[in-house]
Amino acid sequence: MSRAFVNEDNAAAQADTPVERQVSAQPNYVTPTGLAQLQAKVAKLQQLHSAESKKADQADKQRQADLERDLRYFNQRLQSAQVVAVSASGDKVQIGSRVTFADEHDNEQQVCLVGEDQADAAAGLINWGSPLGRALLGARVGDEVLWKRPMGDVLIEVIAVDVG
Repeated sequence: MSRAFVNEDNAAAQADTPVERQVSAQPNYVTPTGLAQLQAKVAKLQQLHSAESKKADQADKQRQADLERDLRYFNQRLQSAQVVAVSASGDKVQIGSRVTFADEHDNEQQVCLVGEDQADAAAGLINWGSPLGRALLGARVGDEVLWKRPMGDVLIEVIAVDVG
């Protein structure tokens, strides 16, 4: 048998094994909403995995492997979740705070600091561990903080802090 065929067989076997999802090294702080979303994600993945398992011999092995990988990841995220109690006062920025800030050109933006798995920049949900999240954490209304961005640092002023 030619070596080429052996290598192709090995490559096909490796392609079926999904790459594990990397788990962040930062603490898994979540809002109560973020925890509920993680629980719903795990429940949905368990349901899909169960449905795929019942198909037995008809099941797409790659789909099954992907579901198992995602279940391992989200179960681990759920187990490591640390729910952050959202403060009733908006005196300083914390996880769960909705923050309005302005840059040096008075362009205002509003974001809400959330956990890593809940983050959605398009919806204004920013990971607390991102450069913007880290710049805002602990700031109070009127504070100026330095947002360290890859495209250049920007000084921003906190205009308002509300409970998420």
